[in-house]
Amino acid sequence: MAGETSWTSDFNYAPRWETRVYDSFSEFDEEIDNEEPGVSMDELLPDELLERIFTYLPTGSIFRAGCVCKRWHEIVASRRFLWSPSHVIPQKPWYFMFTNSDEPDGYAYDHVLRKWHGIELPCINSSNWFVASSYGLVCFMDNDSRTKLYICNPITKSRRKLKEPPGLKFSDYSALAISVSRESHSYNVAIVKSKEVPDNFFQWDISIHIYSSEKKTWETTLTEVFMGWRGGDESVICNGVLYFLVYSTGGGPPGSRHALVAYNIANRSSQGSLKRSFIDIPYSLTCGRLMNLNEKLVMVGGIGKQVRPDIIKGIGIWLLNDRKWEEVAKMPHKYFQGFGELDDVFASSGADDLIYIQSYGSPALLIFDMNIKQWKWSHKCPVQKRFPLQLFTGFCFEPRLEISP
Repeated sequence: MAGETSWTSDFNYAPRWETRVYDSFSEFDEEIDNEEPGVSMDELLPDELLERIFTYLPTGSIFRAGCVCKRWHEIVASRRFLWSPSHVIPQKPWYFMFTNSDEPDGYAYDHVLRKWHGIELPCINSSNWFVASSYGLVCFMDNDSRTKLYICNPITKSRRKLKEPPGLKFSDYSALAISVSRESHSYNVAIVKSKEVPDNFFQWDISIHIYSSEKKTWETTLTEVFMGWRGGDESVICNGVLYFLVYSTGGGPPGSRHALVAYNIANRSSQGSLKRSFIDIPYSLTCGRLMNLNEKLVMVGGIGKQVRPDIIKGIGIWLLNDRKWEEVAKMPHKYFQGFGELDDVFASSGADDLIYIQSYGSPALLIFDMNIKQWKWSHKCPVQKRFPLQLFTGFCFEPRLEISP
C-alpha cells in the first residue's frame, strides 16, 4: 500500500534482532474435534528442509519468516544458513533513500514486496559520503579527507575498514567504484583522483588507484595529465573495465561537455594513453550517471537544451555496445515534470534490470525496467520533508545475506 513502512523501523538483520518469540502456529477448522490432536507441518519438516525453502524467498520475506517463531528465527539467524552455498538466488536491487542531514538513516525500497524498510547505515555518520555498490557490498568514502573507506553489507551490518589509499591526500574531484566477484566474493575498489595543475585550469592530474581484497593492498596503476579535461565523481566497474566521466574545461570540441574514459583493470591498460580511450557522449548532456546492469554499461543522462546546454529538458537512458551508444529510452514528459530545470537535479543508480531515478528535491522514486521498457513510480517513501530546500539522495544495492567483506 502507498506509504506503507516496514515491519521494523530499525532494520537490523536477525543476529541483532530483539524479536518477540511467537509459538509455531497451526490453525484448525472449528469443526475439528478439539480432543483429536492436531499435527503442525512445521513440526514434520527438518531444519535442513526449512533452510532450503527459506533460501528461495526474497530477502524481505526471510526477515518476516524470522519473526514467526523461535525455531524459524534461529534458522535464519544461523551462520550455516547465512553462508549456505544454495543461498545465491538472484535478488532484485533495493534503493536506499536518505536526506542531506547528519543522520545516516533512511528507507530502502524493496521492489519485490513493494515496501519501504527503515535502515540505519553502518560506518558513516552523515549522508555526505561517496557511495558505490556491487553484489551485496557497499563501499563508503568520506567526502572530507577522502581517506576513510569502509566496505559493508547493509543487511547483515558486517563491515571492514580499508587501508588509506595512496596518492594525493586532497584531490579536487574523486570517483569511487567497486566490483565484487559473484563466485569468490573477492572485490576490487577503484578511486579516480583529479587535481588541477597549479595556476593552470586547463591541465589536470588524473590518477587511478586500485584496491584488491585478495592482496589487501592498494596500487597506483596510472597517472596522467589531461589537457582541457578534468575528472569528476562518476565511475563504475563493468566486466573488468573501469569507466569514468570527464568534464570539459574548455579545450574539447564545441558543445562537448562530457566524455567517457575506459580503463582495463585486469590488463592495467587503457590501450595506450587514457586520452586515446575517450568515448563520445550522446547529445549534449547536463549530467551523467553510470551503472553496471548485468555487466553492461548503462548511462542515465540529463539532456540539455540546444541553446542553453546547462538547462535540462529531458532524461535519457543509453547502453554502451562496442564503444557505441544505443538509446534505450527517454523519460516521458509526464514523469519528467517535477525534476527541475538546472543541470544536475537527480540521482540515479541501478543493478540487474532495474534503474532507479530520484529527484534531489523530492523523495519520489521512479523505476525503469530494462526488460519490459516500463516506467513506474514506487510507493510513496515515508520520509518527510522538514524544510522547503531540503535535498534527498540515494543509491541502490543488492540485498544479499551470504556475502561479507
